[in-house]
Amino acid sequence: MKLLAEDDESTPMEVKVRPLLVDGRTKEFTIGTAHDVTDRIFVVQRAYRLNDLLPQDDGPKSRWRWERGGWLLVDHISGRVQSVALPAFDAYFSEVTWFRDYAAYCGASEDGKKVFTVVAQLGKRKPLLKRVVGESGETDGKQCHAPSWLRAPARVTFEPAGEQKFTVTVRSHAVDLLTGEDDEGGD
Repeated sequence: MKLLAEDDESTPMEVKVRPLLVDGRTKEFTIGTAHDVTDRIFVVQRAYRLNDLLPQDDGPKSRWRWERGGWLLVDHISGRVQSVALPAFDAYFSEVTWFRDYAAYCGASEDGKKVFTVVAQLGKRKPLLKRVVGESGETDGKQCHAPSWLRAPARVTFEPAGEQKFTVTVRSHAVDLLTGEDDEGGD
């Protein structure tokens, strides 16, 4: 299946769209790799078909295209599927990296003018971290590389474009910014 590229809507890009089956029935469509949060719950990014037909177009009554959507929380046991609200998440711009029940990504403001680094925890409304790191459009291409996680203690490193990389330590319901010297340890 093909999605349209974020920069140029005329350029399709190949992606694998898979059905999410619950009790043998298709509940949703998904893209990307699922992340197991627990032995019972996983998260996966949603994909959906959008009718791209203009009112003045002649021909068929629909012209479908695949779009990336938000994230879904799926319970293996009950089959329950629900949306995950990630603050400042943009389906095309944000590249989410999961660790345990934490999501780290770069997000965008609703008007698309500001870029944020975000650390969110499943089940929490407010993000643990939401830090402005720039203006959208300051650089060409990606505003932020995919964040990378370390464990013990849980830490995530962000590399926003045009900014110095930084690491935050995640402590249950809060984060601490690490300085360059603190940042050197490994797993």
